[in-house]
Amino acid sequence: MAINNLKNEDNPALQNLRFDYLDHLESESIHIFREVAGQFERPALLFSGGKDSIVLVHLALKAFRPGKFPFPLLHIDTGHNFQEALDFRDEFASSIGEKLIVRKVADTIKEKKLTELKGKFASRNALQTFTLLDTIEEFKFDACIGGARRDEEKARAKERIFSVRDEFGQWDPKLQRPELWNTYNGRIHKGENVRVFPISNWTELDIWNYISRNNIELPSIYFAHEREVLEYEGQLVATSEFVQIDESDKVSVKKVRYRTVGDMTCTAAVASNAANVEDIIKEIIATKTSERGETRIDDKVSEAAMEDRKKGGYF
Repeated sequence: MAINNLKNEDNPALQNLRFDYLDHLESESIHIFREVAGQFERPALLFSGGKDSIVLVHLALKAFRPGKFPFPLLHIDTGHNFQEALDFRDEFASSIGEKLIVRKVADTIKEKKLTELKGKFASRNALQTFTLLDTIEEFKFDACIGGARRDEEKARAKERIFSVRDEFGQWDPKLQRPELWNTYNGRIHKGENVRVFPISNWTELDIWNYISRNNIELPSIYFAHEREVLEYEGQLVATSEFVQIDESDKVSVKKVRYRTVGDMTCTAAVASNAANVEDIIKEIIATKTSERGETRIDDKVSEAAMEDRKKGGYF
């Protein structure tokens, strides 16, 4: 039977094709995790309670159980996070018995006397780079594992799976190492750091198919729920103490969900009735915009907003 004729979701042949494809992605990611464990002395896994970092932790469980992780979980908390994600972060880390390190951007702002942005959506995204770099220095981390994917944004599409940063945490897109035949070079000089992206080759749809296949639990914020939102330039931004509401703003209660979960100041929701994983998968198949392209306010500052942040040390 030709692949093009396999249109029934319940068809065993189609299910086997999907499983083989997810198995390949899973195997590649597990290989990357084990390369990190073999090549670095003090790695850390960035874990925010968002869907991509949750998938990362599940992959790490498959890579290293029944042993403990050869790295702690690390979250750089901006103070503008969704409470649903923070609650899930703490409960999940506790349930698997792994160490969770949390460092707060608010502490860095106070210690370094940093100036926060003002305005309607005063994001701390730029400032969290200071906290991340300080934390890397504090614990002498030589590798940080993150859940970035190439399909999210054009700057991330440029980046290698093992992405070397200099002693100042900066990234130079013109100085990247070749990665041929799944061979990763983690050699670095003293003070340098490597950012590692085990799910770099995955797409948003891959993530949700994997979540469905493995019955992975997620924060409720990813599913349709009623929330008070500010309608701003075609985007739905949750009202909160961190967002400036003006008299002319249109605020209403809508049924929404989140495709990606960042800060409340820079992440918009999408109107949705998708109450389960299967419905979300159908929505993703039908959409023509990337999750960051549709919902991340901070990426719209300029054409090179993400790349500029990465060059400065952002993950």
